[in-house]
Amino acid sequence: MRELMIQSVGAFLAVFGFSLLVDMPRKYLVYAGITGGAGWLAYLVSMQVGTSQVAAAFFSSLAAALLSQVFARVLKAPVTIFLVAGILPTVPGASIYRSVYFLIQGQTKWYNFYLIQTIQIAGAMAVAIFIVDSLFRLLRNKAS
Repeated sequence: MRELMIQSVGAFLAVFGFSLLVDMPRKYLVYAGITGGAGWLAYLVSMQVGTSQVAAAFFSSLAAALLSQVFARVLKAPVTIFLVAGILPTVPGASIYRSVYFLIQGQTKWYNFYLIQTIQIAGAMAVAIFIVDSLFRLLRNKAS
């Protein structure tokens, strides 16, 4: 439990720092950090209960997308401000790196493995974002 909290705070700080670097408006920095920290916490919990990396990335992106939508409505800001920062910890950077590394080494077996893993994780993230966006569009249309 302590490890989960430490890593979530680390993700918060990383997203906060990234948001500073890309010159996000200061009033949204904490909310972007919360989104990233919560998304990473969802990833870690999913991995602890035994899901695959792809499923964990899906749940992480689902949490980040949901929080992004909520913060965007409450703070009257664009969703992408929170979403881009919030999914940052889940982006499959290590898989991308490994696939390129093994491509350069000529080890096609491992290149194919990491390339497929990267595509699966990116697809799971996209589906999660699409589901949350569609849900909020439906709710907004019903309210009108």
